[in-house]
Amino acid sequence: MQTRAITRTLIVLPAWNEQEALPGVLDEIHAELSDVDVLVVNDGSTDMTSQVARARGAAVVDLPVNLGVGGAMRAGFKYALREGYDAVVQLDADGQHDPRNVVDLLDAAREQDADVIIGARFAGTGTYRARGPRYWAMRTLSSVLSRLVGTRLTDTTSGFKYSGPRAVRLFAADYPAEYLGDTIESLVIAHRAGLTVRQVGVEMRPRSGGEPSQSPIRAAVFLARAGLALVIALTRPKNPLPGGTAR
Repeated sequence: MQTRAITRTLIVLPAWNEQEALPGVLDEIHAELSDVDVLVVNDGSTDMTSQVARARGAAVVDLPVNLGVGGAMRAGFKYALREGYDAVVQLDADGQHDPRNVVDLLDAAREQDADVIIGARFAGTGTYRARGPRYWAMRTLSSVLSRLVGTRLTDTTSGFKYSGPRAVRLFAADYPAEYLGDTIESLVIAHRAGLTVRQVGVEMRPRSGGEPSQSPIRAAVFLARAGLALVIALTRPKNPLPGGTAR
């Protein structure tokens, strides 16, 4: 499948100890998205993540210590900006995101003229469900952020996202590294810089290997703390968009 991207796009996979799932994910990306480059940000892994990525033909950035998804993505955005990429698509390295949906994100960005497109699990596509405290925390956060950005968002903690040229410049200079800051706070930063945030429905799949870095209980606790992170993000001073407003 060839994407209909109008910009030079880089897929960034933040990866921490993903040697088991990564080969299948990279093979699938190469099969479905033959014209899109791939960067694996090895986030301080202690296994063979880096070697596996290079063996599959991906570019690799090795971080000396584990910085979390936000820190890994910040490195990915800096790499993309330095290497002349116009757009970045964040994709999980554990196989939960379907690479075929990357085309949907790219098409939605073009059709809606949006700077950030969220691949939303709760937008009428697929059967993924969240329950208990996690569900209510995610619903509350989505409701608040929907009002903030002026459009309906159903999955503001999704790690499957498209960032266009203006967002790449912004995030390369200012991207939060804290847990959930890479999702919640990054959307606030994008909105306050004048960027357009939209979503498109995607299907979430089971992990293809490895172990999740957060247990459901810990995830619920961090999601509750994300409310405080949101308040902090809203009190941050606005940062000007690097390089002006041109798309």
